[in-house]
Amino acid sequence: MAKVKLTKNELKRQKENLKRFYRYLPTLELKKKQLLQVIHRIVREIEKIKEDINTLHNQVKQWVDVFAQDIDIEEFIQIEEIKEEEDNVAGIDIPVFEDVIFKDIDYDLFSTPFWIDQGIQVCQVQIKRNIEIEILNRQREILQDELRITIQRIKLFEEIKIPDAEENIRKIRIFLGDQQTAEVVRGKIAKSKIEQKKQQTEVI
Repeated sequence: MAKVKLTKNELKRQKENLKRFYRYLPTLELKKKQLLQVIHRIVREIEKIKEDINTLHNQVKQWVDVFAQDIDIEEFIQIEEIKEEEDNVAGIDIPVFEDVIFKDIDYDLFSTPFWIDQGIQVCQVQIKRNIEIEILNRQREILQDELRITIQRIKLFEEIKIPDAEENIRKIRIFLGDQQTAEVVRGKIAKSKIEQKKQQTEVI
């Protein structure tokens, strides 16, 4: 801890610092609470999307096994654009999934199996869901970083800034109090000496 000046101006500064620390701490606590709530919501959303992916996969794998032929369905699926928006959580900008745009790819209806249309649709849905999970994970990483910084700041205030300011105020008050007491004592001594000299003069 840096050496503090034992002056009235420093006492005033330390009091103002302490007041500011106590005013800012609840704001940090609120931010921490908001971040935790949003992170938990994101985790639940990711789990829900994963469940949807598994459900759809289980629904279609039976007919895929039956009708599957030597055909690479990925040839008929190309991503043209991933659309994202931006949101703000507790003062932090995060990406938000909006949509995935796929290229329209022409294919011969006679040379491809009849299930190809449904297969393409299912794959596009699953791709969208996986991309949404990726963006949600990015959200979580951004907010977890901010949460870590916020918790560090809370600890800084609670464990260092506030105790230091309170200790500095205590030291300065003791020093100024001792000074004031010493001044009173010196004043009484000086007054006593003046009275003694006065009495001596009167005797002479």
